[in-house]
Amino acid sequence: MNLRPKAVVQIEKVEKWFGRTNALEGITLTVRPGDFMVLLGRNGAGKSTLLRVMARMLKPNSGKVEICGFDVRHDPERVRQRLGFVAHSSYLYRHLTARENLRFFARLYNLENIDQKIQEALGWVGLEQSADRQVLGFSRGMQQRLAIARATLHRPEILLMDEPFSGLDLEAAELLTQWMKSFVSAAKTIVMATHDLEQGLSGVNRWVFLEKGRIEKELTGDFQIIRERYKQFLRERKGELS
Repeated sequence: MNLRPKAVVQIEKVEKWFGRTNALEGITLTVRPGDFMVLLGRNGAGKSTLLRVMARMLKPNSGKVEICGFDVRHDPERVRQRLGFVAHSSYLYRHLTARENLRFFARLYNLENIDQKIQEALGWVGLEQSADRQVLGFSRGMQQRLAIARATLHRPEILLMDEPFSGLDLEAAELLTQWMKSFVSAAKTIVMATHDLEQGLSGVNRWVFLEKGRIEKELTGDFQIIRERYKQFLRERKGELS
C-alpha cells in the first residue's frame, strides 16, 4: 500500500499577526509532490512569513500546517528531517569553518557517512578549497553557497527558498538553477519566494500571488504569460492605493 500523502504541504486557514499587523490572513494552500511553486508579491505581502511558518521558525496564531502528513506542532523532528530552508539569514556559525558547520548540521540530522556527504556538498557548491576557513571571512556569495549546502545536506523532500539567488555570483547561480531542476525532476518539491522574475524559474509549474497576507491569485502556465499577468497584478494594486 502506498502511504505517501497526496500533499507534501497542507496549510489550512493559517493566521499570523505581529501586534496589530496581519502578516498572514486565512492562508489555505496545498503543495503536491514534485511541485515547483513560486510565491510572488511586493515587500510585506507575506511571502517570507509564510515560508518561515512552513519551516517551523514562526508559530502561527491560528490554523494548521502539515508537512508530509505530519503536524508541525506535534511532530517537529519528523518535519525537520523532510525540510530544507534557504533564507536571508545563512544560519551558519561564523566562527566555525565551512566543514565544521556542515558537520554540526549532519550530526543534528543523525546522518551516516558524514565525511563523505560533507565533501560532496562542499564540492557541489564549489567550496572545497575554502572548507577549513572560518565563515566570518567568507563573502556574502560564499556564505550563501554554504547555506545551500547546509539546507540540502540531509537530502530533504521539500526545499523552501527565500530569495535564494541573493548574493550569488553567476557561476553559483547557474549551479543552483541546475540543481533545482534535478531536485524537481526527482519528484521532490520546491517552494520559493522571489522578486526576480528572470532567475532560476525554469520548471516552475505553480505561481501564487500574495498581497497583504492573502493569496490573491494562483496560476499555472507559460512563464512569459505569467510575467505579464504579474505586472498587471502589481499595476492594479498600485492603482488601488493611489
